[in-house]
Amino acid sequence: MSKNQLRSDKTCLNCNHVVHQRFCPNCGQENTDSRKTFHHLFIHFFEDLTHYENAFWKTIRNLLLKPASLSKEYLSGKRLSYLAPVRLYIFISFITFFVISIVAEGTELESKPLREIRPPAGLKLTSAEMAELREIEAVEIKQKKVDSLRVAGLFTKDEAESMKQSLEKNYKAVKIGEEFGYRTVRQLDSVQHSLPESKKFSPVKYWFYRKMTLINQKGMTGEELVNKFKESFLHNFPKVLFIYMPIFAFFLWLFHSKKRWYYFDHGIFTLHYFSFLLLVTLISISLDSVLTLLHSDIADLISQIMIFGVICWMLYYFFPAHHRFYGESRGVSFIKTAVLFFINFIIVFILLLSFMVYTLINLH
Repeated sequence: MSKNQLRSDKTCLNCNHVVHQRFCPNCGQENTDSRKTFHHLFIHFFEDLTHYENAFWKTIRNLLLKPASLSKEYLSGKRLSYLAPVRLYIFISFITFFVISIVAEGTELESKPLREIRPPAGLKLTSAEMAELREIEAVEIKQKKVDSLRVAGLFTKDEAESMKQSLEKNYKAVKIGEEFGYRTVRQLDSVQHSLPESKKFSPVKYWFYRKMTLINQKGMTGEELVNKFKESFLHNFPKVLFIYMPIFAFFLWLFHSKKRWYYFDHGIFTLHYFSFLLLVTLISISLDSVLTLLHSDIADLISQIMIFGVICWMLYYFFPAHHRFYGESRGVSFIKTAVLFFINFIIVFILLLSFMVYTLINLH
């Protein structure tokens, strides 16, 4: 209990209700002096931080190692010992997608000159990094040949610089619009009108060709397109995930007793399950980033094994979580989870495909 001195005034500062004892019977606020010393602020901060940390680490431990235990504890009324499901999901989601955006940004090479992409001399490289280095060296050799031809008088300085920049810009990039043979929308429309009805492009195919042609007219390379698409996709993916969770909970509601389980109960289970998925994703991405810094083939192998293990863990986790939460036999639980996986796989595929098309449509 707080040791702060009580106010002589018995009127609550928060709701103006009469306070006969330490706490207001109307709003629960403690009727103590509102002006605090620095010592009190420090102690209060330390107490809150310690309480939050204890609840946080206890929540994370149970989330990772005890499938469905958080959901059962929450619905049984034990809620102060753990983070609330919504707060837990928002916190983990924010950290996970923040880390993903940082990692994704670090892989974008389009805006960097080759001298910055080239690894420092003497650094031990993996097989994949050696292949990458050979590609960079091939581009640099071509650039040196352009310089030699400029010195020989075959190119002006501006022409040589333009050719060198073009070589660098197209490093690991492809002109995407020209792959379809159309340099302008007018050319595409002309071809479409000249074709017989039976051979005209379908609306979807025409839209795709037109989009690629417009991107090509802007001089956008394949690498630039991928980077823009990835940036837009990662920015909006948390919203798609948030929309999908109620759908996931809805199918849980369909497959279980309506008298025993409310939709709210399935929602709590869903929040904890998706929090687990995001947390495991965060851990695997963080460890993979650390292993990448080692520049070792063994580290790459460990990373691949870890990612495979994480995927298996994510898939397996739902089975014991479902069995323990709903209290059904292992056989019934296995059948229900298998059917739910199949249904949700189809839904996720449709959602992701729709979202990718939406992202491409709004790509500028």
